Amino acid sequence: MFYARILVTVRTISTALFFFIVFSSTRAVASPNVLFIAVDDLNDWVGFLEGHRQVKTPNMDRLAQRGIVFSNGHCAAPLCGPSRAALFSGRQPFKTGVYVNEQQIRKLHPDMVLLPQYFHAHGYRTLGTGKLMHREFADMYDETFFTEQRWSPYASQEPQKTQESPRLPLRPLNGMPNDRQQLQPGRFSSFDWGAVEVEDDEMGDGKVINWAAEHLRQKADNKSPFFLACGFYRPHIPLYAPREYFDLYPVDSTIVPEVPSDDLNDVSSAAIALAHSIQTAGLHKSILQHGQWKDAVAAYLACISFVDAQIGQLLAALDNGPYAENTIVILWSDHGWHLGEKEHWGKITGWERATRVPLVIVPAKTDAASYECGSRCEETVGLIDLYPTLIDMCDLPAKPELDGVSLVPQLSNPAMETNRAVITTVDKGIYSVRDNRWRLIRYADGSAELYDHKADPNEWKNLVDDEKYVTVKERLAQSLPD
Repeated sequence: MFYARILVTVRTISTALFFFIVFSSTRAVASPNVLFIAVDDLNDWVGFLEGHRQVKTPNMDRLAQRGIVFSNGHCAAPLCGPSRAALFSGRQPFKTGVYVNEQQIRKLHPDMVLLPQYFHAHGYRTLGTGKLMHREFADMYDETFFTEQRWSPYASQEPQKTQESPRLPLRPLNGMPNDRQQLQPGRFSSFDWGAVEVEDDEMGDGKVINWAAEHLRQKADNKSPFFLACGFYRPHIPLYAPREYFDLYPVDSTIVPEVPSDDLNDVSSAAIALAHSIQTAGLHKSILQHGQWKDAVAAYLACISFVDAQIGQLLAALDNGPYAENTIVILWSDHGWHLGEKEHWGKITGWERATRVPLVIVPAKTDAASYECGSRCEETVGLIDLYPTLIDMCDLPAKPELDGVSLVPQLSNPAMETNRAVITTVDKGIYSVRDNRWRLIRYADGSAELYDHKADPNEWKNLVDDEKYVTVKERLAQSLPD
């Protein structure tokens, strides 16, 4: 009897150990992959956000139907470098000190663990291609592919080099003078647009998609889950894309934003200085003078549709490959972009056009039952939330020092009210805060703006001096850094 009990005990322990090993192995294999899709300078002109009624984005729209759309998503900074530094670090610009593109988070904070590094540290194979951070930083990934995306298919930014190919006309394609030469004398401006006679694969974004899609089609020998970040450059200027995408948007019928002639009358000189800045694009008055408003808007729409086609190829590779069932897909843009609103072209403002971004989270099909896919969340969220959200979705150890919050509860219940106010750092001392209804902008000189998005979605009426809204202004101001 004694030996029988020992035998039963051994068998029980062996059985428990067997199931522990099997469970652990299954859990490791079942860890979801992550496909992290970044689009540069894409505002809310996508079909699923209805930002421009003429835009054609069938692939992004289908992706949105598969997941949860965060229709009130905002960037941490309306400029490429600071926005991406915030997203990949999970820390706000006023915490890291990254306010402009020239400031690199890897230099300011060399020991900070960025998003792909965190996934690598927890057993993920990390892959990166295209524009992700504002610099390449290939050492952040196990495998990388970077290629020229900005000027493609031109080999160089110098105008005299553009005659290398007879298919490519001499720039600038729009025929406009270079407003930005007063900032960068002698440098060819990227504030240009026009169709180019090339195939998609000859564009830098086309090369990026081919590399990423190949990884999605083939099962890797490595059993580890992957974190694949894929960054598209368009619709960043210069607005070059193959002609077929320009043909989608006839210039004569292109709709441009409505801009009241007195729109800047109720804002401060600090706000007007940002509106008329040529730091990231050109002057609105030059656009009007040369009759290029419709051309520029059509070019921006064409570049969006070009990127949408590349995303379609990427998703097809995922859906038809070995990772179709167990991959989370995230689609985001680093910030918005003005096309004449507030008499501004470009970014670096605290207004809705520069801060609002597309944000879609698609859970892995194996976990889809836990989430309310095909729905929209109207609550205010930030790109700063993606780091903690992915940690949560992938069941990785928590990282409490992150500034954002996990959006997983809203993935399960998109209608849940949070009453959050999300901060966008426009520049040092200039902040914009947005909740579900209101936006407050505070400038370094102390001037401010307040907009009621329920009554004024275009932000045409500044209510900051209206005594009826003192409480609203004070409540939002509490969210801003000192």
